[in-house]
This record gives sequence, C-alpha cells and structure tokens, in this order.
Amino acid sequence: MKRIYSIKGPKLKWFMACFFVLMLASCKLNEKVYDFVSPEQVGDSDAAADKWALGTYNELSLMFRFSEFPAVLEYDDDYTTGPSWAFGELGAGNFQGNSKQTDPLWTYGYVLVHRANRAITNIEKMTKTSAEYKRNVLGEMYFLKAFSYFLMVRAYGDIPLFDKAVDDGADINQPRRPIKEVYTEIISLLMQSKDMMYTNAKAVPGRASAGAAAALLAKVYVTIGSASLPSGQVIVRGGKPFDLSNNVQVRTMPSPITFNKKQVKGYEGFDSKANFKLAMDMANDVISGKYGAYKLADFGNMWTAAGKNKDEHIFSVQGYMGDADLGNHLTRDFAGLVANNQVITGMWYGLRDHWYKLFEPQDLRITDGVMHRWSRNFDFANHIGTFYPNNDEYRKKALGYDEQTGVDGDGKPIIVHHPAVAPYDDGLNYGSGTDANYIAFLNKYAYPTDRTKDQSDVNYPFLRFADVKLIYAEAANEYNGGPNADALTALNDVRGRSNATPKQLAGNGNVGTLVAFRSAVIEERAMELALEGDRRWDLIRWGIYLDVMNAIQGNDEVGVTKVRAERNLLYPLPISETTTNTSIHGNNPGWN
Repeated sequence: MKRIYSIKGPKLKWFMACFFVLMLASCKLNEKVYDFVSPEQVGDSDAAADKWALGTYNELSLMFRFSEFPAVLEYDDDYTTGPSWAFGELGAGNFQGNSKQTDPLWTYGYVLVHRANRAITNIEKMTKTSAEYKRNVLGEMYFLKAFSYFLMVRAYGDIPLFDKAVDDGADINQPRRPIKEVYTEIISLLMQSKDMMYTNAKAVPGRASAGAAAALLAKVYVTIGSASLPSGQVIVRGGKPFDLSNNVQVRTMPSPITFNKKQVKGYEGFDSKANFKLAMDMANDVISGKYGAYKLADFGNMWTAAGKNKDEHIFSVQGYMGDADLGNHLTRDFAGLVANNQVITGMWYGLRDHWYKLFEPQDLRITDGVMHRWSRNFDFANHIGTFYPNNDEYRKKALGYDEQTGVDGDGKPIIVHHPAVAPYDDGLNYGSGTDANYIAFLNKYAYPTDRTKDQSDVNYPFLRFADVKLIYAEAANEYNGGPNADALTALNDVRGRSNATPKQLAGNGNVGTLVAFRSAVIEERAMELALEGDRRWDLIRWGIYLDVMNAIQGNDEVGVTKVRAERNLLYPLPISETTTNTSIHGNNPGWN
C-alpha cells in the first residue's frame, strides 16, 4: 500500500481520519484536522462514533475532488469518448503511462480501508453508545471496506487484505491475496453489514444503508457468476465506427457482433450457477423491500437536486457546492459550466455515436437525457451554436428545411421553407460535425445548485435500483438457463420508465433465448448506467472486453484509441507499491 495516510499533510498521519465535525443539517462531511488529539479525546458516545465514521466517508468524497475519480472507473470502455488530450494515457490503454489516472484507485482505496479499520477499532471499544447506533455505524464501516475491496479486486486481481489498521499493528507489507480469498472477505463484510445497518427510511441521507449492502452483495455475486462462467456467447452492437468517403468521415450504425466469452483468470474456482442463484435471490430481496423501500424514479426527477438520495439512488458519493475538498468536477467534466444560460466551459467526456444509436428515437434517455444544443465559450462571441446528433431529425430542428408541397399551375415546384424551431431559433448559427465537440453529452450531472462554479454538489451514483433490477434479470436468466416472466418484467421495468418498447420472449426481435436475453440485459446496462462506472467492468466480467474493444478497429469517431492487449485486462499496481512492499514481487502481466 502506498504510504499515504494524510491528504492535507503529515501531521498525525495515523490519526488524521478520526476527528471530523458533523454538520447535521446538511450531513456535510466537513474535515477538520487537529494536532495532539488522542482517540480518548474524541469521546465515547453516539456522536463520537459518528466522528470516526464520517472521517471514513470523507475519504470517499475526497477521491473525486481532482477528477481522478471517476476517470479510473469510467474512461476505458467501448462507448465512452471525448478529446484524446482529456482521456490521456488511460484512454489510450497505457494504464502505466500516467500514474495519476490509475494509481488513485489503489492509493485512495487503501486509505479508505485504513480509515474504516481505525474507525472499527475505536468504535468497538466504546461502552457508552446505544447498542443499535453502534451496530449501525460499524455496519457502515464494514460496507465501506467491502466497497473498496470490490473496486480494487476488479481492477487489480489479487490484492492485499487488512484486518486492522497499520496503526493498530498490521504489517504494512501485506502480500497479495488470491481473488477467491478477497471475495470471501467482501462477502463476509457485506453479509454482516446488511443485517447491522439501518434501512434507508432511518439512515442518514447520503450514507450507506442495509439496502446498499444487499445491493452491493448482489453485484458481487453476479460479477463472480459471469466471470467464472467458462464459456458462452454475447452479442454486442459495435464494430467499425466510421467509413471515409473522399476523406470525409461517414459514421456507421453499430453492428451486432457475436463474441465468445472467456472465463476470467482467477475465477476458475467458483461455482458460476450457484453465484447467479445468490445474485438473483439477493437482488430479489432488495426489490421486494426486505432491506428498505426503493423504486424506479420518474425519469424527469431522477437527475435533479430534489432527487438526490431518494427513491432509486441506493448509494452515491456526495458532493458539496464550492467546497475545495468535497466538491467534485462532475458537472464541469460531463455537462459543462454555464454562464448567461448559454456559454459552456468544460464538457469533455461523453458517449460515442454507436452508444446513441442503440436507442429507439422516443427513448427518454436520449430525448431528455442527452444534450442536443450548446454554445462553447470560444463560439458564443461569434454567435455559433452546436447541435447533436448530426442526423436528419436534428438538422431540421436546428437549421430548418425546404419542403416541396406540390406544383403550381405552370408545373413549377411549390417550396415551403420551415425555419428552425425553438429552442434553436435563438439567434445562434447552428452546426454540427465529427470531432470531439460533437458527441453525446449527458444531463446526468447537470443539476448543481450553481452551474457557474467549478466544485459541484452533484452526486456520483454507485448503486441504483435500476442496477438491481438488471442484476436480477441477468442472474435469473443465467440460473434458469433462459429467461422467464420475472426476468423479463425486471428488464422491461427499466425500459418502460424511459419510454422504450418492451422486450418480448417471442415474436419479432424476441429475446427468448439464453444468449439473446443475456445480450439484451448487458446492452440495457450500457444504455441505462452510462457514465456510472459500469461498462468496462461489465465487459471484463463477461470475458469479452478485448474482443469488443478491438472490434472498433483502432480509433473511435473522435480519435480515442480503443486498441487493447492482454495486459489491459488488469490495471498495473503503483510503482511505489511494487518497489516498497517487500511482500509483493513484480506487477500484473505486461506491466513493469
């Protein structure tokens, strides 16, 4: 583990995590650092237990302050894109070329584990806390440990485990533990925490709850089930992104390609069917309300300030407006900052045309969920606006068009001009194109309380009810050897919320077979959970990552390299770890 225990300096590095101030009105995890504070001085009460817990939660928010997160989770898949300079080495597949883009998952991940362990040790010693509250806070710490381990085991494979903090006697030079042992620890932590924590009705908004632990456990089981499945097929729509005609880029439609899955290395010792059964049952428990009341939110309210931490949002990283540490750059990076209700700065990361073309035209996830017009700061002074996508529907809306409605008495055509429609009739000269300025930018992160400020208060959604629905659909299909009515209902619940046509088990375009339904669920996940840190890991766990990426045949539409090799299946361990940890010898395959 990289030797970092302090974000703001070396003072009291072993104790920096422990003393924080809880602002109950907003549940803001506002960090305060003190010299010469001992665990005894923190106190022995429910409030004291909270201070330890909030020190751990703060680390989760701190992960996002410099955009290292969600980059490390988000920027390496087949559909995410943007300017090549912004994607950097990570987007080009050279995960070791820029340690600031991949190392933070390891570094921050173990700081989160360290803080959780420190909290657990000190909370367990308390005798004056209420039993119920103490149990809940400990459950939250178990959850955060499991959460961190899950992110890291997917990315690095074998990883070290820490039963206690270094400050409490753990040797910092821990060896890497096999994937199966890591999952045994993750499952144990989540099995405990789901029965220790409050449900969402009682939990503090923004903090983990019983439903979060159960949902994450379902995700763990479905990950193991798919990764350990030895063979099978998955149909993915993708392939070559464009053709050239007289050196002009002509973007293609995504083509259905059948890929043969490979068992993921390190998952050979698992029982795939048993884990799909566990995933199905745990997801069903969440859906049925056993661990709290959740529901699919109305699409129009889901990505709003009022919708944060409600209904569908099971667990999210919290952001705080204008806070130098706990604010994040999600709005700037994904949706752009706005001045005068028009000028955009930022807005670099989005989705490829092939992703956009997966949807039916009436699907709310593209009609309402994608930005269709904007003017960047360098265009606005010249009265230039941008529309997306560059198809016939939006060209007519933004530019207007001429229509022949018949002929006159002399046989000459009668031409009626239809002008641009609102909101494109705002005096800007609209156009579109084919570079990184013309991709599908989403509205998921466009709801800060002040969109002019860099540090935003939007949340990053790690677990949503829609995810649980799709986990149930996937696991039920795999366990039963094909889809049944319940699996279909779960899939169509997600589609119906967005006005998408329901899938059918029979008839035209049916998904009635094991492979067809499996492929439909994986595609639905790509559409529904876009820019939520899932796509790379879905491709990895299904053993089709390399084939899907390389089917793009080089660069995507805007020049981001999608060529990948075996070494890209795992992230490299930080050089600081391999050179200082005496129990780790070498790095992941293909990395120095």
